[in-house]
Amino acid sequence: MSFWVIDLVTALLSFVIAGVSGIFLVPFLHKIKFGQPIKTEDGPKWHAKKQGTPTMGGFMFIISTVITAIAAYWIYRWKTGIDTTDKESFKPFYMLLSCILFSASFGLIGFIDDYTKVARKNNDGLTPWQKIALQLVFSVGFLAAVHFFGDGSTCIDLGFWRSPSLGIFYYILMIPVIIYLTNAVNLTDGVDGLCGSVTFVAMLIFTVCCSILKQNEMTCFTMALAGGCLGFLLWNLNPAKCFMGDTGSMFLGAAVTGVGLILHKHLLLLLVALVYIIEALSVVIQVSYFKITKKKYGEGRRIFKMTPIHHHFEMSGFSEYKIVITFSLCSIIFGVLGIITLLVF
Repeated sequence: MSFWVIDLVTALLSFVIAGVSGIFLVPFLHKIKFGQPIKTEDGPKWHAKKQGTPTMGGFMFIISTVITAIAAYWIYRWKTGIDTTDKESFKPFYMLLSCILFSASFGLIGFIDDYTKVARKNNDGLTPWQKIALQLVFSVGFLAAVHFFGDGSTCIDLGFWRSPSLGIFYYILMIPVIIYLTNAVNLTDGVDGLCGSVTFVAMLIFTVCCSILKQNEMTCFTMALAGGCLGFLLWNLNPAKCFMGDTGSMFLGAAVTGVGLILHKHLLLLLVALVYIIEALSVVIQVSYFKITKKKYGEGRRIFKMTPIHHHFEMSGFSEYKIVITFSLCSIIFGVLGIITLLVF
């Protein structure tokens, strides 16, 4: 059985599990009153009508991804007759497992944050420093696992330029990269269907890239998550019946970052994650410009109507569907450029 057949079946099965699980999860979240608190200052005023929409729906694709990715890998081993006594043959599985556990660990951070918000009945979950401390611990663990299980390279690969070996400094540099990107994905989750759609595209792009780089085992994860995101979108497209919460967005952030770092193609990761990066960068630009102008003129000024930048487009008259389509198309364009860099360099 070829990998592409397993990938398609994996994606389809993950889609079904995620979609069907919503039938049980959404009413359950309603029953226990796990609704999303909405702060109008964090988004357009009309988002107030979304108050109480069930959150933590990210469990739909988390469960489907973990189950189908691991099952797909072992089915592939069984069908291809890989020698299970060969310890080296398990390295791809350990890398796959590292990515799954890394994503799940960040999902756990998101769950703690979501649960705290729901318990307090406001939008104040974990403090920024509590989040960063937990993210730091899990990031170090992930980088240590990747190094131990096969990727000992400490070079930064930008395709057209490859740095010399950086040693321990490589890992020191990658920690803020992980924290920035995972939180950037979290910021992208502000419009119904946006984060799930962009991540669906990212995982399809990564699937192609994994095949090009002959890291086919990782496609078990990327296709499982792609299918899971699609199943979740049945419940999350506007008007959303359920939000993924930080539980889901932090899982997705770690998944995108984890796959990119395992492939060890940093330019590719930059391009695939560019929509998320721009989202987070818009916040940094807005806050910095406001502080600078307030100090200079006594009154803070803004570049965007609201950030993250998807809210700027929303305030400019874009419907949520139009934002999702536009950002997903941008993600496709950036992703195709990433594929081209692999083929050219």
